[in-house]
Amino acid sequence: MFDLSTDDATKYLDAYIIPFAINLVVAIIIFVIGKIVVNILVNLVGKLLERAKYDEMLVSFIKSIVKAILMLFVIIAALGELGVDTTSLIAILGAAGLAIGLSLQGSLQNFAAGVMLLVFKPFKAGNFIDAGGAMGTVKSIGIFTTIMNTPDNKEIIVPNGSIYGGNITNFSAKDTRRVDMVFGIGYGDDLKKAKAVLTEMVGADERILKEPAPQVAVSELGDSSVNFVVRPWVNAADYWGVMFDFTEEVKMRFDKEGISIPFPQMDVHVHKDAE
Repeated sequence: MFDLSTDDATKYLDAYIIPFAINLVVAIIIFVIGKIVVNILVNLVGKLLERAKYDEMLVSFIKSIVKAILMLFVIIAALGELGVDTTSLIAILGAAGLAIGLSLQGSLQNFAAGVMLLVFKPFKAGNFIDAGGAMGTVKSIGIFTTIMNTPDNKEIIVPNGSIYGGNITNFSAKDTRRVDMVFGIGYGDDLKKAKAVLTEMVGADERILKEPAPQVAVSELGDSSVNFVVRPWVNAADYWGVMFDFTEEVKMRFDKEGISIPFPQMDVHVHKDAE
């Protein structure tokens, strides 16, 4: 039976138990104090980001990342106090991080793009955009994907990497927009009269802004028509209403004024061979 004398027990206690206990207490103190300091720093970072008016989701995510990194240092410091070889641990964590990074390249690209979108804010929820091969109203911007609703109420989930890596057209970025419309009349119609009618119609629509001044001009002598461009400025919310209503009104007004709207025609000539 294994037996220790009083002297041996005292030596063992002095050599191993007491130093380990002291190191354990110190490690716990390092962990507790480190955790408190980390929480203080994380809250400070969060307040600074909120004061800079960053997106709430981005603030929450950055706080989580900062807390995870700082807590890792605290844990490594506490383990080092217990005699754990932290150099090997750091090497293992580094290798694991590299392996995970290589296996998740696409996800990391989407993550980085999501952070950039939330930081630089080329668009926000509620904007109508064309980006990443999709067009719709932005419902939410996540860390990895952006969700849009199409005008016919379909939901599209677009990877952030596709959005940030290409052109982004934000139709809601400005308060006003220009409506570009083209109307054709026949070569035999009165050019001055048609222009006067279009100009009068533009001036009569209360939704059309006076500044910048609307434009009505001949733009092209086409194959079968003389084409006018009509370019009024409107508030962004009135864009589609003005375009649809004005197009309908032009047809009715041209019919009333006897101005023709030509359409493509094809003449077919039949030749009969002599028998």
